[in-house]
Amino acid sequence: MGTPELISPRSPRVAAARRLARRHFRGKERRFIAEGPQAVREAVAHRADGSPTLIELFATVEAAERHAEIVEAARAAGALVHFADDRTVADVSQTVTPQGLVGVCRFLDSPFEEILAARPRLVAVLANVRDPGNAGTVLRCADAAGADAVVLTDASVDLYNPKSVRASVGSLFHLPVAVGVPVAQVVTGLQGAGVRILAADGAGDRDLDAELDAGSMGGPTAWIFGNEAWGLPEETRALADAVVRVPIHGKAESLNLATAAAVCLYASARAQRTTGGCRAASPGGGA
Repeated sequence: MGTPELISPRSPRVAAARRLARRHFRGKERRFIAEGPQAVREAVAHRADGSPTLIELFATVEAAERHAEIVEAARAAGALVHFADDRTVADVSQTVTPQGLVGVCRFLDSPFEEILAARPRLVAVLANVRDPGNAGTVLRCADAAGADAVVLTDASVDLYNPKSVRASVGSLFHLPVAVGVPVAQVVTGLQGAGVRILAADGAGDRDLDAELDAGSMGGPTAWIFGNEAWGLPEETRALADAVVRVPIHGKAESLNLATAAAVCLYASARAQRTTGGCRAASPGGGA
């Protein structure tokens, strides 16, 4: 097979993909960029409302050879495949060290009502989280912990920010995500669906270890995680059924958002998979 023809850097398709680095154009076109083999592989397999999520794929010749199965799967899914030089792919991806594959995808967020209708047991709620890397990392943690959904409130970062998508490392395509929902509506809706609301806050009056030992975390749970710098405002904490802190057993001043989220979500996941909700073993008890 000869060297494939490369798309021109001045092509309208390249220009359209490059514009998706800006939130205005993402919202207008309802499309976003997913880059790297892991994200593109997941995008190829994903469908939203019965339609393929991946629309176009830009690939360097070297990356296309290295990941031939992804390129062929993209073609089979109906995506347009464009071969491009390194500079063009880097221009579309907006990263310093692109990995040679960049996909253009349809928006895939779910209506909040659909998440409620599915009766979720574990949900991560991002309230006023502004850092895109943190948002994507929390989404990845939620996916790894087996959460049923993630909700980004109306004051949070854009789900489709390229940094958010990269930080999710493909998890964006694994679980339902609702965006732009006011926090009070999130809480009311989830409570109406029988979900207990826990606000994660370093100044919480409840201790995560104590909650686990008491066996109170085995039921459907939603964790609210706040802003990286100032946490959760009082009015948001007041909406929760409990405000829970992650205990600091060493000398660290605090945990960052993504680390705290991972601890909380895994604690809930463990409790929900354990008879009795993770109550501490009685003295002398065996496994």
